[in-house]
Amino acid sequence: MSDLVTCGAVLRETETKEADKILTVLTPDHGRISVIARGARRKSCRFAAACQTLAYSELTLTHRGDWYYLNEGTTRALFDGLRTDFEALALGFYFAELTEAVSSPEIPAPELLSHLLNGLYALDTLKKPRELAKPAFELRLMSLAGYEPLADGCAVCGAADPADARLDPVQGVLRCAACGGPSPGLPLGPGALAALRHIVYGDPARLYAFRLEGAGAKQLYAAAERYVCAQLERGFRTLDYYRSLTKA
Repeated sequence: MSDLVTCGAVLRETETKEADKILTVLTPDHGRISVIARGARRKSCRFAAACQTLAYSELTLTHRGDWYYLNEGTTRALFDGLRTDFEALALGFYFAELTEAVSSPEIPAPELLSHLLNGLYALDTLKKPRELAKPAFELRLMSLAGYEPLADGCAVCGAADPADARLDPVQGVLRCAACGGPSPGLPLGPGALAALRHIVYGDPARLYAFRLEGAGAKQLYAAAERYVCAQLERGFRTLDYYRSLTKA
């Protein structure tokens, strides 16, 4: 048994027993951990705010066996602006579920945590357009997790600026349309390709500092979503819900 103090963001909360929660928390030093928060659903609980999905807090924990137990929680960021907008909140939950999918138990994850917090800040405070923030978050997260697309040139002919560029979401490479490949690939016009390269190779501090409109924005949005699902070979419940809200 040991005690520790760390900071973490709640990726998921699950109700259990009469008043408890099981939290999936991403921390910088211990990666993804499972935390039992006893009494978190009681109105009198002093750390209830720290037990909400997306809450970022300083946590005092006791480690016993395979579990951590929450003793204290002091919130640092709740991203309250997201909680008044169903679409923004749904997208934030998708960011959390996607981050959970690429993180690992007990493996330090400072970059993943920082990226998640910056993504939530971009939605909550900076009010970045969701149609750009979503693919930026997805593609940068995939790169941090080891699924970086090779976007510096055509994988077949080596052209630095592929003619009529296509992104192969399975192979994770760019091709010229004329070079062909095992699949037709996803079209990326010049604007979408430039945005992709900015997201993957650019300064992380300026990740959301780009503009893209019209067909290029739609291409980037579709390519990023397809890339995530193809590389991880799965879907996401929160993404389905976000889609249902945006269609409505």
